[in-house]
Amino acid sequence: MHRVMKKKILFIFGTRPEAIKMAPVILAFKDRGDEFETKVCVTAQHREMLDQVLRFFNIEPDFDLDMMRPDQTVVDVTVKGLGMLDQTLKEFPADLVFVQGDTTTAFIGALAAYYRKIKVAHVEAGLRSGNKFSPYPEEMNRILAGHLSDFHFTPTDQAGENLHRENITEHVYKVGNPVIDALFLGLDIIRREGEEKYASFFKALSFSKRIVLITGHRRESFGKPFENICEAIHSCAKRFPDVQFVYPVHLNPNVREPVLRLLSDVTNVRLLEPLDYPHFIWLMSKSTIVLTDSGGLQEEAPSLGKPVLVMRDVTERTEGVDAGTARLVGTEVYNITEALTELLSDPRVFSKMSQASNPYGDGKSAGRILEVIRNIAL
Repeated sequence: MHRVMKKKILFIFGTRPEAIKMAPVILAFKDRGDEFETKVCVTAQHREMLDQVLRFFNIEPDFDLDMMRPDQTVVDVTVKGLGMLDQTLKEFPADLVFVQGDTTTAFIGALAAYYRKIKVAHVEAGLRSGNKFSPYPEEMNRILAGHLSDFHFTPTDQAGENLHRENITEHVYKVGNPVIDALFLGLDIIRREGEEKYASFFKALSFSKRIVLITGHRRESFGKPFENICEAIHSCAKRFPDVQFVYPVHLNPNVREPVLRLLSDVTNVRLLEPLDYPHFIWLMSKSTIVLTDSGGLQEEAPSLGKPVLVMRDVTERTEGVDAGTARLVGTEVYNITEALTELLSDPRVFSKMSQASNPYGDGKSAGRILEVIRNIAL
């Protein structure tokens, strides 16, 4: 009897956002153990935040490069990680390597596979801001990873068009973004566990009141832009005393210093330590509006009917802006204040944004990716 050889699949990632978006795809491939030998390699470009996500989704890495060091630079991660990934691919000669998004790990994962002539699948392919320094270094990471990849799983039509403009026209598949799969899967896990522990964790909040959920961490906003963001939050909090402004504050001192200095004394601003993924998505599900500079939240929040105000001057996720689920407000005090005030004051504007269709997916992306790989020759 002829025995069919399993395809060897290696997922490479290193940060919390990558882990979140890879998790549903990994689980889909592991469910087909008769067809695939699926292994996971983490660079641990992030450490604790990454581990929290892996535990939540019950994923055990097969290779842990444990690269995170204090004050490491992009160069450190690139040089050290490339050598370690090459050794990993020597130990596990995969037929296909998966990378995700725009991190340094995604770039060096694709490069390491290319050097060993291993095919690469890029999840969340085709995002472009058009400015190689914003976001930095993510814009160049995703461009380079894209040109090293053989299979391109795009979240939207726009992402596919971006690839076509760069002459990447073969094996481009629109599948949506698996971050939506992860969100729905995560909330299902929380419901099965019981939501009581999450409610008790946030006992200082009143869920009978509206909540503006805030995140901010991008390096291009360090300095005056972050002070502007804080001033806008301060102004809106004073104007809407019955609204709770909840801000899990990033650990970076360039973020914490202005936030603590300018917002600590505002009664209805709740400054929290960074939240793990399950607590964060549960809180997001209970929030009214999301104010953020994050990429992933621009995709996730609309699936829960939450309008998103994006505190960036440019975004690679223009589809959300075009669809009306998100609005680009930059980092000027006036623009942030006006947009947030309008959403909190005008039910018609809020309803229009909250009911707009999310262009980033329906929670079925992982299955689509699996089917593509099942039907190709590696």
